[in-house]
Amino acid sequence: MPVLASLVIGLNSTALPSGAGRIELCAGLMEGGTTPSMGLLQVVKQCVRVPVFVMIRPRGGDFLYSDRELEVMKADIHLAKLHGADGLVFGALTEDGRIDTELCTALLAVCRPLPVTFHRAFDMVHDPLVALETLVSLGFERVLTSGCDSSALEGLPLIKRLTEQAKGRIVVVPGGGITERNLQRILEGSGAPEFHCSARSARDSGMKFRNSSVAMGSSLSVSEYSLKVADVAQVRTLNAIAKNIL
Repeated sequence: MPVLASLVIGLNSTALPSGAGRIELCAGLMEGGTTPSMGLLQVVKQCVRVPVFVMIRPRGGDFLYSDRELEVMKADIHLAKLHGADGLVFGALTEDGRIDTELCTALLAVCRPLPVTFHRAFDMVHDPLVALETLVSLGFERVLTSGCDSSALEGLPLIKRLTEQAKGRIVVVPGGGITERNLQRILEGSGAPEFHCSARSARDSGMKFRNSSVAMGSSLSVSEYSLKVADVAQVRTLNAIAKNIL
């Protein structure tokens, strides 16, 4: 059965592992995921019994990192390992859209012996087929991708090609817009052994007093009073679909 790797962004989502084979822990989902707090990692580890992989991404935006950002990422990896991370997730590119082998090599050395996933920075590379071989040579265990498209469904042809090219040397994990409506098509069409999704739903805030004149975020379109949480029913449905495929 394909393994569900679930995205978790906070304690409101810790029910998510009901069926998830692995958790990817992050913050800043509106920015595509950033490094979570170590307090969150510590508490989540107390709540779940599945592997927890920690996102290492010091900011939103591109994946071109400075020397100082590299030091931040190294420090975050050390702390994540100290607080019980079972694996790490990161990605870095050069200015011309290639895998930053130098930076990745430095971070991988800090991550070991834990397994490492290259995240969806892969979807921004200049040549995904060449990039896949680079990740294999560097020793990444997995690569998360939407097939360099807006969603895994749209990028399905490339995901299939990458899975075939990988030949078991690295696990190609489809991710991006996966739902119960398209999961079967994506798994059958790609042959991927794992998949990644957030399975989110919105939950209304418990705040009774609300100041509608102020927004804490940078975008007024994102309400402070709508909390994104994991939907256990969605996770169970996705797992049931995956179980029937293989």
